[in-house]
Formats: sequence, structure tokens, C-alpha cells
Amino acid sequence: MSVGALIGNMHLQTQNAFDAVGSCLPEVQGFVEALVPRMKNGGRLFYIGAGTSGRLGILDASECPPTFGVDPDSVQGYIAGGDGALRAAVEGAEDDLEGAWHDLEEAHPNSNDTLIGIASSGRTPYVIGGIQRANEKGLLTACITCNPSSDLGEICNHPIVAITGPEFITGSTRLNAGTATKLVLNLISTSVMIQLGHVQGSSMVDMKPSNTKLVERGVRMIEMATGVSTLEASAALSACGSVRKAIDKIKGNAHA
Repeated sequence: MSVGALIGNMHLQTQNAFDAVGSCLPEVQGFVEALVPRMKNGGRLFYIGAGTSGRLGILDASECPPTFGVDPDSVQGYIAGGDGALRAAVEGAEDDLEGAWHDLEEAHPNSNDTLIGIASSGRTPYVIGGIQRANEKGLLTACITCNPSSDLGEICNHPIVAITGPEFITGSTRLNAGTATKLVLNLISTSVMIQLGHVQGSSMVDMKPSNTKLVERGVRMIEMATGVSTLEASAALSACGSVRKAIDKIKGNAHA
């Protein structure tokens, strides 16, 4: 194919990922409805995976604290082979049936926690072993996979199966399967954080204003929520260190 044909055909194929996720929305909903009460009660959410799946889980987990202001321990991601596998493949790590639970033990998981196993094939030993141990320990378990009737799907409380079909490059699950996985993770973590109250309207009022861009965004959110000037919003954010606290303070002063 020409470069234009390659890009065009790959783009057309991504629709398969969107359609696959659309087909499993009821399963995503059921899982989120089971997860939210546990997290309201102090439970944590863990992701495990190998290769692309593990990297996507860690990406989603790492974005929750700055976006929603939650404790870094509340959503955690683990990858077969450890953090070094984020940059370079660690051969054989995904075949370790005991590896995931060994990695999770440092967090002392308990029956109020939840574990999501991410594996496009649904047969990664690292993920299956982790889910098996989590089931034994009473954790809520779920999986994100793209393979119907997989071993992983059979052992989870909440299997989420997005059937993306053959890849543009055969077997390269970082493509449509990876896209579908990211979409499902977006749905889960974002809807959970909204349900936990970390969003007002459509504003992420609990975000950490840790750089100039986020400070400016925070000031705009305060302006929109309260009607004060940019100068007043900026002063309130500086004084309170939090968009939510700044909004509450301004509204409280207005009603005083």
C-alpha cells in the first residue's frame, strides 16, 4: 500500500475498537456499579497486565491523582517485569503465574479492594494467576480482554470483553485491542471518579494545580463557577491551593 492507503485503512479499522467497546457497555456499567460502593468505603482499585496491557493500566492509574486529586494509593497499576518493563520488554515475565500477586503483596490487598486484569488474549499467566489469588482473598475481580470465551473471562466476577477482531498487523494487539482497552479504562476510572464526587458539572475541581497550564485552567473554572474576576479567582486559588476550596470559599463569602 501507499502511505496514504496505509494510514487511511488503519484509521478505518479503528472503528472496530469503538464498536467493540460499544457492545460491552452493559458489562462496564455493571462493574462500575459494583466498584463505586467499595471505593466509597475506602477500597482501592488495582490494575495488572503485561506489555501494552500493563502500560495502559499504569497510565490510567497514574493520571487519577493529578486529574481527580485522589491519593496515589487509591488506584494503582502493576506490569509484569516491574517498572523497567514500561520502557523495554522483560522476556518471560508475563509467564509467571505467581508474579502479579507477588507484586501486589507490597500494597497489602484486602477484601475491600478490586483487581482488574488486563489481557487482550485473555490467557496471560501473570494476569490469570493474579486474578485467581484475588478471588481466593475475596477481592472483587474484573478483566478487560478482546478474546471471547477466554480463561481469564471465565474466572472474573465481571468480565468485560471487547471483541475487536483481527488486527491490521496480525497479532499486534497494541493496535485495535490497545485502543479498546484504553477506551474501557477511560470509561471505568472517569465514571468512578465522577460518582465519587471529584467532578462538579464537567469540571475537575479536585485536580492538582501543579503547573502553569493547570493553574490557568483552575482560575477559569473558579471564574465560571462563581462569576468573580480573573484577579479574584487567581488570588483565591493561590490562597486555598484547590479549585474546590476556592469555589466554596468565594460562594461562602457571598452568602455570608
